[in-house]
Amino acid sequence: MAYKKVEQYEEAVTSGLTVKYKECLSLLGEDPVREGLLQTPERVAKAMQFLTQGYGLDAQAILNSAKFHEDVSEMIIVKDIEIYSLCEHHMLPFFGKAHVAYIPNGWITGLSKIARVVDVYSRRLQVQERLTTQILHAIKDSLNPLGVAVVIEASHLCMMMRGVQKQNSVTTTSAFWGEFEKNETRSEFTKLISAALH
Repeated sequence: MAYKKVEQYEEAVTSGLTVKYKECLSLLGEDPVREGLLQTPERVAKAMQFLTQGYGLDAQAILNSAKFHEDVSEMIIVKDIEIYSLCEHHMLPFFGKAHVAYIPNGWITGLSKIARVVDVYSRRLQVQERLTTQILHAIKDSLNPLGVAVVIEASHLCMMMRGVQKQNSVTTTSAFWGEFEKNETRSEFTKLISAALH
């Protein structure tokens, strides 16, 4: 059986964006009908739909799709979740890792759902500060836990490729709620995400 790649895109969105990206190429001084660029506007139109697919996803529905009653109240951490997002100010990528923890209050969710929630919000035009709090609130509102913690470390191409051009800068943002607002719990979380346990 031959391999077949299946992709789904909104036709109207793809055709509309394709026209605009073709115009962009012309305005930048390129020839959009030369061989190497002939399919570029359509490729970019599809890529942008993929990179912003989070607008069509519901974080709470994802968490609730695998919500289970469990009498545990120990910290659950999913760390080193890859993040790829687009800065809303320059539409350049930023990328890094998210570390997410919660303390259950009768309910847990599938571990992969935590990573999916990160994708829901990172696959949008974003700022890292808002992304951090959106992840926290989605988990807080869906699972009603005793506490939630989110830390994101990311490199921003808008700082690396243009403007200040600082190649080694990393931005860290954090959001804590509930039990994680206590120094002892927060310290345990930060120690665990910093440790090389695996």
